[in-house]
Amino acid sequence: MSGSGTQRQNKFRAARCRRLLGCIFPLLLTSCRPDMFDQPRYNPLGASDFFTNGAGSRPLIPGTVARGHLNEDEAFYAGKIGTNLVETFPFPVTSEVLQRGRERFDIYCAICHGQTGDGNGMIPQRGFPAPPSYHSDRLRQSPVGHFFEVMTQGYGVMYSQASRVAPTDRWAIAAYIRALQLSRDARLKDVPSGERAKLETQIP
Repeated sequence: MSGSGTQRQNKFRAARCRRLLGCIFPLLLTSCRPDMFDQPRYNPLGASDFFTNGAGSRPLIPGTVARGHLNEDEAFYAGKIGTNLVETFPFPVTSEVLQRGRERFDIYCAICHGQTGDGNGMIPQRGFPAPPSYHSDRLRQSPVGHFFEVMTQGYGVMYSQASRVAPTDRWAIAAYIRALQLSRDARLKDVPSGERAKLETQIP
């Protein structure tokens, strides 16, 4: 092919590319609308001329309950009935509940309370105020609802764990605290016979 033929072919290809771009470019402009990305932000708490008082939002209707948060069972969700702390668990305490309680306790509680509940966790060891031991007479005699309420509301320098630990897990932790308290003075004869044989084989 001669040089002039090659030049004509190159010019033809360039013209075809320009025509193709001329068709595609408008499509790109119409499909990429900047106002979809960079649009004014609506502030629901800002002023508005929609309502007569100038507010942008309406207050909640009295008695409104968020979905899944009716919380009618006061004993389960508060650990007390009225002003009286409950003394029983709202569901059966099984080995699965205790295992879950131990797991949650080790995550959320042991850093301050210690893994045995003596109040000598890693945080107090670094100079922060030590929590009371679960094995003190006062806490051994406290209703189980006390531990749930403290986890829910906070107490002293301890802040509320309600946003971190679900109610069911708070009860599981309270059950595990009771197990720690019982284990401090437990004797081999207190263990059920089926489990006692396993322990006796482990005694040196």
